[in-house]
Amino acid sequence: MAIEKNRFGLSCAITTPMREGGGVDLPRLVHHARHVLARGCDSVTLFGTTGEGAALGLPARTAMMGALIGAGVDPAKQIYAGIAAASLHEAVEQARLALDAGAKGLLVAPPFYFKGVGDDGLYVWFSQFFEKLGASARNVVLYHIPSMTAVEISVGLVQRLKTAFPGLVIGVKDSSGSYANTEALLKAHGELAILVGDERHLAKAVRNGAQGTICGVSNLVPELVRPMVYEGKDSPVVNALVDEICSYPVLAAVKALTGHIHGDAGYGAMRPPLEALDEATRKRLFAAFDSITQARAA
Repeated sequence: MAIEKNRFGLSCAITTPMREGGGVDLPRLVHHARHVLARGCDSVTLFGTTGEGAALGLPARTAMMGALIGAGVDPAKQIYAGIAAASLHEAVEQARLALDAGAKGLLVAPPFYFKGVGDDGLYVWFSQFFEKLGASARNVVLYHIPSMTAVEISVGLVQRLKTAFPGLVIGVKDSSGSYANTEALLKAHGELAILVGDERHLAKAVRNGAQGTICGVSNLVPELVRPMVYEGKDSPVVNALVDEICSYPVLAAVKALTGHIHGDAGYGAMRPPLEALDEATRKRLFAAFDSITQARAA
């Protein structure tokens, strides 16, 4: 079937290269961002889960935005910014930084410290977030990732927010890992950009109306993910890669593999409390990655 081309597209949930000690390695970040954009990504999403965004404070975020913009990445077309904070004040400050720098839009996770919260409380939190940003707020994608936040963004909450803030909430990133949840979002909110975090569900979702993805595996094989987004084309190679990566600590595995594709072990460091893969694990992962991708080339 033909897939509508006017869509959110492919955004790389870009990994954040770190120096030993936890500082952001800006030259490597720029190099990698240019790499994924040249190989098929429409944009990069800074400060997402794959990018260890919840561990990045305002100074790091400022430096990262500045480095990419200074290197010629167009924020109005090519940068989304993840927002992840337990307090409303910090979420607003993260958002203001990105919006003032010209970012195209925001990927906004719910507050994640308090558990068992309901739609009413979340509706008030998001409403206050939007109201404090005022006229600068734009292109908000709600981020449903309960495996990390333990907070649900329900189909009903999306309805309330899109009704109260028309034109501001443009989409939902569903990283629940449940295709049934993606289907429910598509059925209720098909006019929004429904994005799929689990690449194994991506092509099927696109064939049923999803508009793309913000995903981690596009750090590695964006040229394989792009046909999934724009043609609804299944990719056994991508599925096999995701299966393999998910058998390791995912964020560390993606970062290690990013270094592998660049031939640069300097991409491996994580920001504490996360830990890098040890050498034996890295070698095992790299061998599996090479086997999967070379099978495709053959």
